[in-house]
Amino acid sequence: MIYKGKKRKLMLPDGSQYLGQAFGADCGDRVCELVFNTSPVGYQEILSDPSYTDQFVVMAYPLIGNYGMNKDDYETRHPSLGGFVVRDYNDTPSNFRSTETLSEVMKRFQIPGITGIDTRDLVRKIRNTGTCKALITDEDTSPEEGLQKINETELKCDAVSRVSRKIRENFITVNPGYHIAAIDLGMKENILRSFVDRGCSITVFPWDATPDDIEQIRPDGVFLSNGPGDPTDVQEAVSLVKELRGKYPIFGICLGHQIISLACGAKTYKLKFGHRGGNHPVKDIALGKTCITSQNHSYAVDERSLEGTGLTVTHRNLLDQTVEGVKCEEDRIFSVQYHPESSPGPHDSSYLFDEFIGLMRK
Repeated sequence: MIYKGKKRKLMLPDGSQYLGQAFGADCGDRVCELVFNTSPVGYQEILSDPSYTDQFVVMAYPLIGNYGMNKDDYETRHPSLGGFVVRDYNDTPSNFRSTETLSEVMKRFQIPGITGIDTRDLVRKIRNTGTCKALITDEDTSPEEGLQKINETELKCDAVSRVSRKIRENFITVNPGYHIAAIDLGMKENILRSFVDRGCSITVFPWDATPDDIEQIRPDGVFLSNGPGDPTDVQEAVSLVKELRGKYPIFGICLGHQIISLACGAKTYKLKFGHRGGNHPVKDIALGKTCITSQNHSYAVDERSLEGTGLTVTHRNLLDQTVEGVKCEEDRIFSVQYHPESSPGPHDSSYLFDEFIGLMRK
């Protein structure tokens, strides 16, 4: 069934325009960073992943919305995605778990969507020229007005502080084997489930927690979560890792991986169009095996800057050879750029949670 909504337009800085139909919220003009995701499933998890804060996500897979939305698969209860750009939106889902349509959820959280455009052309453009600012607007916005709005809008750099918890929270399991201090930089819920399922209790701290906050609870280990934006904008977390290095086992995922690398003296840089999808091959160098991974990040660790930091490369992306994991055995630190907790999958890398528990056990 072809979805029929009012006309809506996507505009890019090069002057190109994509006319389609609106779904989701009608919240006026919005300018965000334009990125793409190659996953064929998991749009609910993408919608609710805090790492997509202030981003328009172009879905490379054409059919979106066909299995609806359910109450169990959210990665956060307060989605902050900038908007969805899709080829074919389906507003009549068929799935026994579905309780709402994607458009209904997007209206509730003021997230606009546009459907009926050539997403293949748009993905090629992003791959060729890189991510960029883009505007979702009404069909009658002129090219001159659109370009002016794009050029005048500055993208925000405070996303982590907006999506992180504001107060400390405890997640207790029966007869816990270990107690983890987790820093919420935009944490996905499945990370918490992954630790709880392994018999860990977790105290989750806001993004700007201090070393004193952590040491008050005497944890067995410290975890740094995923999150949105540029890691150099989160100096509070970088300083925290510098202070805690060597005192506790430390594990980081995605933004947490970048924060750990910066704290140890390495540098990060922005990728041309990032890694976003559920199909990225990553080689575990020590094990000599390749895992298919779920990824969502714009920045990567500069391998040349690792010299003298005490960190060594443990994982490598087989598509572009970028660093996907680092460790320092002496200080009991390790991190990965991708998502071992990935939901709906793949689950090849879930063993990394067990590695962290092994470090705490030692």
